[in-house]
Amino acid sequence: MAIRMLNCFTCNARWPSTLKTGMVCLLIDTNKGLTLVDTGLGLDDYHNPTWMTRMFRIITIVPFNPAEAAFNQIKKMGFDPNDVKNIILTHMHFDHCSGLADFPKARVHVYRGEYHAFTEGRIRQFTEFAYIPRYIAHKPEFVLYDQVDSKWYEFDAIRLPFEPEIYLIPLFGHSRGHCGVAIKTSTGWFFHAADAGAVYDNETPKWLIKLVLGPHDAGLRAFMKSHPEVLVSNSHMYLEFFNEHPVIE
Repeated sequence: MAIRMLNCFTCNARWPSTLKTGMVCLLIDTNKGLTLVDTGLGLDDYHNPTWMTRMFRIITIVPFNPAEAAFNQIKKMGFDPNDVKNIILTHMHFDHCSGLADFPKARVHVYRGEYHAFTEGRIRQFTEFAYIPRYIAHKPEFVLYDQVDSKWYEFDAIRLPFEPEIYLIPLFGHSRGHCGVAIKTSTGWFFHAADAGAVYDNETPKWLIKLVLGPHDAGLRAFMKSHPEVLVSNSHMYLEFFNEHPVIE
């Protein structure tokens, strides 16, 4: 079973100018068919961008290329996007769930607290301005999780109903229900820590990473040092990362 690494939203910093990143989405072969982890920017945002997307195009450098939409990339690979039956969300900020409507038949798996933070309509922390209600206007079927039932290494974990083994790893902070995703591979584990840190970024000040992404960056770096056998990614990775790991078996 393969994990395909997709860049579904190139977003380059204006400062530091060397920080050029793509948005990690994962297309996984599972026993339930094609499963997508996060969606990146959806097709509708390219035709009718939200205020949040327009703002990001001002404060960062965004090529804004619809070829990066998960729908178009999956189609280009020779798959039918309608065969994406399940989507796992690390959290529900605009760049992670904008494309939900492109896969209207997919069940959406997400931590319960994240879903409630998205739907309650109250802003409790500044990062929640990235919740855009229209992304679930098509009323997808949600599958919600909140009971820790496992351990993955030293992390509390929630086993998802897929093979290969896939776990939600609660890493709250960047959002109220933010989770990483750990996936069993043929040779070990791949840990997508999403926006819980910026473990490959040694240019951005630590205080700023903590302010925007939450408290887990240092712990994730320590985990990587202790477990070099585990491939770790964050949501916004240097563009070279996608070339180095196009497919993880």
